[in-house]
Amino acid sequence: MKSIKETAIYAEVLKEFNYSFGNVFIFDGFVVSEIKQGISFSWEHHGKYISEDLCRHFSTNGNNVIYISNRINSYSVIALDWNTFFENKYTLGAYYVVGMNRLNQLNVFVEQLFFKKRIRNFNCIYSAINEAKINTLNFA
Repeated sequence: MKSIKETAIYAEVLKEFNYSFGNVFIFDGFVVSEIKQGISFSWEHHGKYISEDLCRHFSTNGNNVIYISNRINSYSVIALDWNTFFENKYTLGAYYVVGMNRLNQLNVFVEQLFFKKRIRNFNCIYSAINEAKINTLNFA
């Protein structure tokens, strides 16, 4: 699996947020995150910073944003922290996960227990982005 930076899609990035724990790439109506190897992704140390930056950028609580998690690295998500995300009045138009190895499958299964919408799974970033481009039109 490739980073967005290693693809032709990178030319479509409108803005990039670089954090010590990973990168988030802003496109027209959707975002792609790439979290670094070994991170235990939590609301307090990671999610709240991304959410605040995305809400400022899109001037919304996220209800019209598709979030694509490009899992090019192995890391874990504290699934229970989705509750805090929603308690803080954030939401997403859709949530996609790319890269379904065994560890990611288990993580997504647990995340789905706490995420209020269906998590869509993709094997390649191009498929997820194509789907996001189609679905972004529904939010316009």
